[in-house]
Amino acid sequence: MDYPDHIGVLGRLPLLVAPIITNSCLSKVLMDGGSILNIMYIAILDEMKIPRSELQPTGAPFHRVILGKQAVPLGRIDMPVTFSTRANLCTEILTFEVVNFEGSYHAIFGRPCYVKFMVTPNYTYLKLKIPKPHGVITISANHEFTLLCDVKNCKLATHTIRSLEFFEIQQITQEVASDSNKASTLGAFKPTEDAKVIQFDPEDSNKVVWISTALSTK
Repeated sequence: MDYPDHIGVLGRLPLLVAPIITNSCLSKVLMDGGSILNIMYIAILDEMKIPRSELQPTGAPFHRVILGKQAVPLGRIDMPVTFSTRANLCTEILTFEVVNFEGSYHAIFGRPCYVKFMVTPNYTYLKLKIPKPHGVITISANHEFTLLCDVKNCKLATHTIRSLEFFEIQQITQEVASDSNKASTLGAFKPTEDAKVIQFDPEDSNKVVWISTALSTK
């Protein structure tokens, strides 16, 4: 049977798979049918011992990955991806955008992966089916492991939001301080060279007035 006996949080958990990418089995790969990109993190690429010199240049930024902020990938790379069971396997070459920021997953598969493998996802049962001539490949996610990954992802998102808010507050504070300094400089009184100070209260040295030396004695 493909169907689990119990589903704890219907439709909430992400669909995670564990494909083989190049020669490494990555256990936390997110299937994201709403993304138009396949994403690989540079830290994972380094752990896989793949040299950065293999990255191809790309200058296309993208959004909606880190809370609506624009992200510019370091480059892109083509790598073989394999989904397999004991009786069957399927390998395709996928293009990944390589990014230099922290993520909860090892990689993200977007719609290009869905199309390349002709994937049929089931987000209710957290399963993936890939039709092949030798039979359908069925990939099942571990619900408990997926829940732990989802909790970690929420914590990372909260931390990222706070970091971005702190950074924005810092920028606003610096701008306000800069404007205040400019205003103070513009508004500060600076006597000219042809001015002299006169103390008009003999008992208080702070009570003075500046007058021009060019004024008439009248």
